[in-house]
Amino acid sequence: MPKKRLLALVAAAGLMLAGAAAALLPTAAADAAAACAPAYADATVYTGGMQASYNGHNWTAKWWTQHEVPSTGGSGVWADNGGCGGSTGGGGGTGSCNYPNWVAGQWYATGAIVRYTNGGYYQATHDNPGYDPTISTWFWSPFSCSGGGDTGGGGSTSGFVVSEAQFNQMFPSRNGFYTYAGLTDAMKKYPAFATTGSDTVKRQEAAAFLANVGHETGGLVYINEINTANWPTYCDWSQPYGCPAGQSAYHGRGPIQLSWNFNYKAAGDALGVDLLNNPDLVATNSSISWQTGLWYWMTGTGNAGTTSHNAMVNGQGFGTTIRAINSIECNGGNPAQVQSRVNLYNQFVGILGVPAGGNLSC
Repeated sequence: MPKKRLLALVAAAGLMLAGAAAALLPTAAADAAAACAPAYADATVYTGGMQASYNGHNWTAKWWTQHEVPSTGGSGVWADNGGCGGSTGGGGGTGSCNYPNWVAGQWYATGAIVRYTNGGYYQATHDNPGYDPTISTWFWSPFSCSGGGDTGGGGSTSGFVVSEAQFNQMFPSRNGFYTYAGLTDAMKKYPAFATTGSDTVKRQEAAAFLANVGHETGGLVYINEINTANWPTYCDWSQPYGCPAGQSAYHGRGPIQLSWNFNYKAAGDALGVDLLNNPDLVATNSSISWQTGLWYWMTGTGNAGTTSHNAMVNGQGFGTTIRAINSIECNGGNPAQVQSRVNLYNQFVGILGVPAGGNLSC
């Protein structure tokens, strides 16, 4: 991936930037819109001044970053340089969506953008031999290719049933690390989250997820597990990959307090991020941190026999999500903790204007 800044418009037809992870840059006359920088690649390390294109806009990194998709939210590392490749800088243009159609079995490099048969655009998170973007975690979920920038950044354009104002109301004392933009960006990994079923079910699922992570983090205040004495206890050396980041590296982090080396390995494999060797990404990258929470919500079953997502979508109730996340609290194990989760859930469904439903406790 080239590391020097793009200094001029691409003037010659057919000219390609060497080493770019995505497709050809559009040719442009001097009076046309800015040419697109090399496509953003999730695995690439960007340092201050480096440029990347994403969703029809050019972006410049303000400082070192990796695994943070360009947007105006997140940590604030990216500066939006406006539209490129034919899009208007004001966010209202048609953008440049001349990406190739996806072909099964064709090799795609990290950062490559393809148009799937459903008309959506997908970006490769890792090199892969043409995996199906709709079922593979090796591709980002669909994103807008309208030239208007990342629509997952927040507010009414995020597509999330919880507005940014409601999110802030739910977590008035939250740590600035847990950004709304980070959450909505992470949701691209799991597009079924809070988008399945009726409007009521969608809001109930969002409230249930946020209630559980709010409980786990003291209202989105804590990023790392508070009890540092526990940190060395989360390394299972019986795993063949061991604990390459160190004995104490796999303590609870993020909204779901991801812990244990095997969970970091499994989450990283699912998300296309090497969390086994770089577990602190969960505490330093807002989108990745939220992704780990959604990963467990959408795939973890605990002792519930179902995922938290399925529990809410299928009407099994909030209590089942508690059992999936921390079943030791259930059946009288810690009724105060269960009630804390239930109280938050009732508060959040109230903010979202939907009933709580049944089976709230476990």
